Amino acid sequence: MQIREAAERVLFGTSLDEKLSPVDPAARDDRPGAAAATPAAPGRPRGLEIAPRRERGEGPRLTKIDDERERGVLLHFLANHELLAAELMALNLLKFPDAPTEYRAGVFRAMREEQAHTRMYLRRMRECGVEFGTLPLNGYFWRLIAGVGSPLDFVARLNLTFEQANLDFSKHYAGRFREAGDGATARVLEQIYLDEIGHVGHGLQWFRRWKSDRETDWQAFARALPFPMVPAKAKGLAPFNAEGRRLAGLDEDFIRRLEVCEGSRGRTPAAHWFNPNGEAYASGRKPELGKFERAMEADLELVMLAPCRRDDLLLVREPPRLEHLASLKAAGLELPEFATAAEIGSDRKLGGLRPWAWSPDACEALRPLAAQVSATSGEQRRVAVPAQWLSKATGPRLEQALGTCSGARVLRDRGEALSMADAGPTLFKAAFACAGRGHFAAPERGRGRDELGGWLDARLALDGFVVGEPLLNRVADFSAQYDLRDGSARLLGFCAVENDAAGRFRAVRAAPRWGRLLPVEVSEFLFRDAGVTACYRDRVAAALPGLLPGYNGAVGVDALVHRDVTGSLALRPVVEVNVRFTMGRIALELMRRLPSPQGGELRILRKAKWDGGGLALSDPLLAKEFIAVWNR
Repeated sequence: MQIREAAERVLFGTSLDEKLSPVDPAARDDRPGAAAATPAAPGRPRGLEIAPRRERGEGPRLTKIDDERERGVLLHFLANHELLAAELMALNLLKFPDAPTEYRAGVFRAMREEQAHTRMYLRRMRECGVEFGTLPLNGYFWRLIAGVGSPLDFVARLNLTFEQANLDFSKHYAGRFREAGDGATARVLEQIYLDEIGHVGHGLQWFRRWKSDRETDWQAFARALPFPMVPAKAKGLAPFNAEGRRLAGLDEDFIRRLEVCEGSRGRTPAAHWFNPNGEAYASGRKPELGKFERAMEADLELVMLAPCRRDDLLLVREPPRLEHLASLKAAGLELPEFATAAEIGSDRKLGGLRPWAWSPDACEALRPLAAQVSATSGEQRRVAVPAQWLSKATGPRLEQALGTCSGARVLRDRGEALSMADAGPTLFKAAFACAGRGHFAAPERGRGRDELGGWLDARLALDGFVVGEPLLNRVADFSAQYDLRDGSARLLGFCAVENDAAGRFRAVRAAPRWGRLLPVEVSEFLFRDAGVTACYRDRVAAALPGLLPGYNGAVGVDALVHRDVTGSLALRPVVEVNVRFTMGRIALELMRRLPSPQGGELRILRKAKWDGGGLALSDPLLAKEFIAVWNR
């Protein structure tokens, strides 16, 4: 028998007996024939055809392997994969007759092993009461691999991606089945695991021969995968098995990079981006960003890990260090895929663009990706939000909509501002101030008026207005975090905020029961007297969509509790409205992703003052000025 004859039987056979009958291991390869065209689908008997995508059905429930029927469903799923693998190996032998003889011999051996795997699964599946073909048969592997143009592409997609992922799955589920008392299925998976080590090793051997010597294994592998295939698909939905990869011959650099890398496994990813200087760009003039502002962009961009899902994208200015990502993963954070904007191919579909703030700098940076946002995502923003939304004027506007009055005013005249300062201690805020920068506190009548006048003149000339508010005897700061979507605002939760006397941000704390983060007196006042939950869940949530028409994204509403002139506690429900992500939102997301009964604290520290404690989101080795630290 010739290898070509055996491959034709496996690929085009129209009965299972024909496709799965053991092939003579001594088959010759001296007449490989002409290169075959790729068929639309492999030959299958009636009832075992690859199902259309819309009929592919649900996958097995891996949590139900104690149930005999569910074991059969899982084995049905796996048998289809092994049959597809045998068919794809046969296709490889027919498409690439000029490939090296030694390579073809390895593919032929793997094809025979895939036949054997399929037979083992079918036998065990029938023992569980499930017949092959009673469920739809997925053609995912065929669609992604059959059209390859070279043996190198084949080994990258099948051997180094899907078979490598099976090193995780087969090893882990062999143990799971053995624990469940199903030694027969465990033995099948254990044999397949050993064979898959050999298949991955064979593919790796030839991949290294064919790739460029200028690239590492990882670089060449990542480059060889066309979208929607991504390196993360080389990991199974099971614990990561580094030892099996070492046995297959993969090097430590490849293994470590794969362990921390993630990517979409079906859901179209949203692309997140950190632009903390959005207010400066929203001012309408070209900002002069100094060392402080540039360091914030670079040092703190990994705080955007918090709102990312595992199959999202985090756009970064520079790729994070592998060792730092490994430490974050070890701490329990699920990592997204990382990429620079330039690395995102034009064929990559995105489920949305989610910058820190929809300011002009975000629009400029994300413009090349805008056309790649799926039309069905509901997130097609292409332009910056109105500049006024990112200004300090939005807080007084929300107060007006709520019918509350704290005395905060939008001031467009120097004399008006000085009169307000003369009436009592006042805190002035520049129109596009952020995180307490751009504030001027005028604590006493007549004090520092020359300095205040100069500050007002400069700010009014730049922006046309400032915001003035009474300088209160603050007791506690907190924030309410919202997600606006399709004209509706959803309250996500509250955070306790630590600000200094001038309102400059220091830290934020989040907990499942956030009232416990506050002094007892303050907590009792907010929940008993001020009706804090109803205020923000109902009244503020109802007012935000009208205040920000058409906006989809994150919003934070800052508030404070203070003592009035009688010494009683009072609530100022709106201090500022931040139409963007905030550190409060980041803290809420971290609390959910790294849960603990007491919650946690997010603090932005000067690098020189960090003592090494807590989970550093920023990379301590690369950070120049700041470290974002999460403490539980």
